[in-house]
Amino acid sequence: MSSTVRAHVPTSNEEHRIRARFTSLSRTKIIFIIAVTAVLFLVMFLASRQWPFSEESIVKRLSEASDSTVSVRSFRRSYFPFPGCVLDGVRFRRGAHDRTFITIEHLSVQGNYFQLFRGHVPRIVASGAHVFIAPIGDGETFHTQDSNTVVEELAVDDTMVDFLRDDPRKTPLRFLVHQASFQDLKFGDPFTFSIKVHNPNPPGEIAASGKMGALRGGQTAETPVSGEYTFEHADLSVYHGIAGILDSKGKFNGTLSHIDVSGTAEVPDFTVKSGDHPVRLSTTFDAYVDATQGDTFLNHIEARWGRTLVEAKGSVAGADGHKSGRFDLSAQQGRIEDLLGLFVKRYASPMVGTAVLKAHADIPGGTEPFLEKVSLSGTFNIEKGSFTKSTTQNDVDQFSAGARGQSKVDPERVLTNLKGQVTMEGGVAKFMVIHFDVPGAVANMHGNYNVLNHRVDLHGQMKVDTQISKTTSGVKSFLLKIMDPFFKKRRRGEVVAVHILGTYEHPEFGLDLTKPDEKPQR
Repeated sequence: MSSTVRAHVPTSNEEHRIRARFTSLSRTKIIFIIAVTAVLFLVMFLASRQWPFSEESIVKRLSEASDSTVSVRSFRRSYFPFPGCVLDGVRFRRGAHDRTFITIEHLSVQGNYFQLFRGHVPRIVASGAHVFIAPIGDGETFHTQDSNTVVEELAVDDTMVDFLRDDPRKTPLRFLVHQASFQDLKFGDPFTFSIKVHNPNPPGEIAASGKMGALRGGQTAETPVSGEYTFEHADLSVYHGIAGILDSKGKFNGTLSHIDVSGTAEVPDFTVKSGDHPVRLSTTFDAYVDATQGDTFLNHIEARWGRTLVEAKGSVAGADGHKSGRFDLSAQQGRIEDLLGLFVKRYASPMVGTAVLKAHADIPGGTEPFLEKVSLSGTFNIEKGSFTKSTTQNDVDQFSAGARGQSKVDPERVLTNLKGQVTMEGGVAKFMVIHFDVPGAVANMHGNYNVLNHRVDLHGQMKVDTQISKTTSGVKSFLLKIMDPFFKKRRRGEVVAVHILGTYEHPEFGLDLTKPDEKPQR
């Protein structure tokens, strides 16, 4: 049994209906296309008389927004896929001297047909820009004009920002803006932003995002701003005397003249180059910044490394681009091994013990090495200290035993107390007074210590509880016995002029051959 499938062959009436249907659809499409085209031509005809992206209109808006004179090297309109224009070689000039303060190599304005006459611009892209910021206090004012235009997004790529110096011969401070984005820009309204920029000093990468209040002419300092930031891979070696890679993060809030900033900073390999011993430095800080002057004021800093906590406050500020640092430092329960470990080249600190210090430091600007330009004054107190080098500690132990009239050294190490006042200039620490005592002996000294080459030059007087000759043996004992008659008339103990010379790593203790009441000659 078989079946045959036959194809349906439309009749003449069916063919007529199909042709009529296609003809009707084609006519509808054609009518629609013609209508749309007519509308577009009508819109373009009307827009040509009030076209918001004409060269004259765009230049006028840029001039009003920047309070400047704007010139363009080339200009062309765009209609598809969106209305807009492209400007090349845009230059902004202002001031009595017609100073160029912005150049933009390529500026693209992208509109939207649905918002063509509503004053909305969906996107503006600027690339290859160069911004020149005049020195602070040069008297320039900035006044924008009211505008209803809304820029939904302003994108900036590969831009250089130069902060000019008072002396035109000096190289400007340059920031490289990799990317920046600003949303919902309208005169008198706040806007959001995100930015990625290369910081020049110390060199590193900053990323920040947040919200900025309305920019109003003549009231820039009161503009509110808030957000968060990260500062990564900052190279501290540019400061010559120190080194390490810093990473920081935090948040900010306030006005441009007073931005409160709080955050943390980590330097896993912080190094003072004179010692060359990396340590992990961790800090927390609370500060505020005057962005209109470029000044930073540190309310409180806590810096930790090893077992030491140093607290500080101060500022980095100055007029006419000449910034300097001023800091007050204190440590209540620090460790002398942590402090000395930063500066001495030996693997271990030459001394251990509890350290209390209080100091003021001034750090001027300039390219001089850190230890050569820093100025410092303060007091210190090292309690129950002992020396890590066995020969040095043994000398101290033997001296203490002799000073107490003992022939044998106690098994327990002698603990040393050391305190004094110091100032430092040009890498040389000057000690007005150093009070040093061990059981059985007390010394008051003064002199210098060179932080750069570790040379010691200290002189003073020492008082012991027993005869000087009993504090040592051999030739030294013989010489001291000869000197005994000079001290026979002393009522309690003996007083002798002494010195400490050599280097910090290899000190030399000895007598100054002067009368004990005379100031030692150096």
